[in-house]
Amino acid sequence: MSASAVHSLWTTAAEPISKIDAPKIEYGQLAPTLIVVGAGVVGVLVEAFVPRKARYLVQMFVSVVALVAAFAAVVALAADGYGTTKARIAAMGAIAVDGPALFLQGTILLAGLVGLFTFAERRLDPLVHGNRVDSFAAQAASVPGSDSEKAAVKAGFTTTEVFPLLLFAVAGMLIFPAANDLLTLFIALEVFSLPLYLMCALARRKRLMSQEAAVKYFLLGAFASAFTLFGIALLYGYAGSMSYATIAQVVDGSVQNITPALANTMGNDALLLIGAALLVMGLLFKVGAVPFHMWTPDVYQGAPTPVTGFMAAATKVAAFGALLRVLYVVLPGLRWDWRPVMWAVAIITMLGGAIVAITQTDIKRLLAYSSIAHAGFILAGVIAMTPDGVSSVLFYLAAYSFVTIGAFAVVTLVRDAGGEATHLSKWAGLGRRSPLVAAVFAVFLLAFAGIPLTSGFSGKFAVFKAAAEGGAAPLVVVGVISSAVAAFFYIRVIVLMFFSEPKPEGPTVAVPSPLTMTAIGVGVAVTLVLGVAPQYFLDLAGQAGVFVR
Repeated sequence: MSASAVHSLWTTAAEPISKIDAPKIEYGQLAPTLIVVGAGVVGVLVEAFVPRKARYLVQMFVSVVALVAAFAAVVALAADGYGTTKARIAAMGAIAVDGPALFLQGTILLAGLVGLFTFAERRLDPLVHGNRVDSFAAQAASVPGSDSEKAAVKAGFTTTEVFPLLLFAVAGMLIFPAANDLLTLFIALEVFSLPLYLMCALARRKRLMSQEAAVKYFLLGAFASAFTLFGIALLYGYAGSMSYATIAQVVDGSVQNITPALANTMGNDALLLIGAALLVMGLLFKVGAVPFHMWTPDVYQGAPTPVTGFMAAATKVAAFGALLRVLYVVLPGLRWDWRPVMWAVAIITMLGGAIVAITQTDIKRLLAYSSIAHAGFILAGVIAMTPDGVSSVLFYLAAYSFVTIGAFAVVTLVRDAGGEATHLSKWAGLGRRSPLVAAVFAVFLLAFAGIPLTSGFSGKFAVFKAAAEGGAAPLVVVGVISSAVAAFFYIRVIVLMFFSEPKPEGPTVAVPSPLTMTAIGVGVAVTLVLGVAPQYFLDLAGQAGVFVR
């Protein structure tokens, strides 16, 4: 073959390169996330350039302004019709702007704001060397009990990095339920998980336990992320695309242009089933459903209590949002395969969470198992596969998140010489010592138990009704039984607080600053409003219940 012939082969085989299109990004529709990410970056710069004395106030200001502005942006988008008539896919198919996304983003931002108030609380601990201190380690990098840590405490250092970490976590959570392709989903998962791993290790008291919690969370979280990524790879291999809509079309067989390569993989159901199972497994880990719940009690107990409250509320909202979108948008054609599995997961989650919680002696572990049981109740709404199912889950998540942050905020107030007194025996007679705090905690416990006139009842009723209408009546029966079991241990704590004698060396209730009072007040207000007059919010969730395809 002559050189010119080879050359002509090279030149004709190569297509002329068309110009690469610049990506079209709808900045206005992505504003909530962009504001929070921008503020997180500003927070990092504040850590670098602002003198240590002024950092706390500057970080606090930046964070509050960012979360309020982002919430205003969500409300503006919803008012503009992006939740209903103008729902669309933004950012080159990466992010959905629709009702469920906006509703969940609003909930996450408000939960983040209320959580931020508990992060910033500095009046609960006694003054250390004349300085006010918060719940976080003076210097996170120093070894617990070392000289460098003592020096940092003496100098009055505080870990103000928790504010940008909170903002980055919130930013990831905003994208997670709105992600419209699998890569965006995974990146959002990592963006909100990594700050949480860090924040779990930053407790001022009981630092070794806190670091142990962070390591457990990190190792198990890394495992779950690997499962998720493997599932994403298999689904990509099956459908030849990362986009939710394209995968859904390939799954239900309505895809238009089938290439020979796609025809080969489409016939391979093992890729689809194993990929979907691994992806859903990763999401169930974040939700804290049995059998992927092992990290929950240890991490909730070891992490600083403000972090636990924020994590328990906001992570659940984000993870359930993503789970809903994956099951309703990507895998509706596979529902005969995933529904029986989800039935089993929901049943063991409801019963497991409720039964194991009875044996707990630590208030934070008790709330952790209670959150596992709640994950089971919410899964009942997910399984419904009806529009009511989506809206009931949205409502439940909004109601649950504020009760949770409020309950953990109350836990931060009950203290003895070693910091927070989380052992249940210490809570005996609390209702006689400080009736107001005990009464507020009782309201939260009754909401968790689902007693009428609290938000917990409205949420459970909506979810169970949707499940029953969606053909999952046996699930509702199991749900009611496990609610009754759960009510036992919530009411046991109320009895302990009000009807037992206070011990002379019992804990004291610290007087919080207006920040924690606001967090607890918002929790009580939401609990009562959603319990007494839930209709407006149920309608709002109903309007927001339609996914854009």
